[in-house]
Amino acid sequence: MPEASLTLIIFIIAIALVFDFINGFHDAANSIATIVSTRVLKPQWAVVWAAFFNFIAFLFFGLHVANTIGKGVVDPTVIDPIVVLAALSGAIVWDLITWYYGIPSSSSHALIGGLAGAAVAKAGVGALQSAGFTKIVVSIVISPLLGFALAFIFMILISIIFFKTTSRKIDQSFRILQFLSAALYSLGHGGNDAQKTMGIITVLLFSTGLLGATFHVPLWVVLSCHAAMGFGTLFGGWRIVKTMGMKITKLKPVGGFCAETSGAITLFLATALGIPVSTTHTITGSIMGVGTVNKFSAVRWGVAGQIIWAWILTIPASAFIAALTWVLAKNIL
Repeated sequence: MPEASLTLIIFIIAIALVFDFINGFHDAANSIATIVSTRVLKPQWAVVWAAFFNFIAFLFFGLHVANTIGKGVVDPTVIDPIVVLAALSGAIVWDLITWYYGIPSSSSHALIGGLAGAAVAKAGVGALQSAGFTKIVVSIVISPLLGFALAFIFMILISIIFFKTTSRKIDQSFRILQFLSAALYSLGHGGNDAQKTMGIITVLLFSTGLLGATFHVPLWVVLSCHAAMGFGTLFGGWRIVKTMGMKITKLKPVGGFCAETSGAITLFLATALGIPVSTTHTITGSIMGVGTVNKFSAVRWGVAGQIIWAWILTIPASAFIAALTWVLAKNIL
């Protein structure tokens, strides 16, 4: 392989890890918003807690999501370094725009939209894998609904079980339990989200012949992606923490526990099935489920509506940015 090509590949891998860092930075709110808003942990300790479990998630999950991203979204034969570079550019730019405005959009769908936009710019709509895209589109609807439903059910069950317990005792108990639920959610977050970058790096290596004849995720890719995400989480996206933990609904420790636990279950299930879901969608749905139990009006549906619009726009917006980047990069490189 020419030296320039190898240099380009190394540069793109570095950009992928930057995206993974931004993913952790942008989505830190998903892991810590509830435990911070309930004042169980201070923000600086909450990000350390979340980052640790983000990193060790590779010990608990297979690599089904990475394989879906690498082989199930776009025809692997269409992938080349410029397509990957454009895909990452689309995802990073959209992530930074939504972070700046404090909107909890999906880094996962930004990456998928970016990959789709770059591939379509190069080879047309036929480059997309319909089965993989259908799975992702369905998950956009199902993951927040499942999080919502589970959180709602957990809140009802806890209300019945602890009916005669004082509010103070409930608060004390669930402040402790929130350490567990936050850890579980951070595991699910790291297990699903880090694999998306793994898939991008792996398909780049595979398409350039550096991986051999068999598509597989090397260990160094696994470790570097989890490390980049965990490091990003340490820096925390504080603008989005405020939106997630305080603007959607008011949370108490019991509500934080239910939201995190229902979100974790949803992410564990999706990761096991190889579905690259949005951790942002999942925890937002869970928080709404908690708020609805207390009172339907307890959820600020105006804020929720703004978030939903961001969800709708994420894939087409990142796809457009990636397609434009591909055209520019093709002419320059």
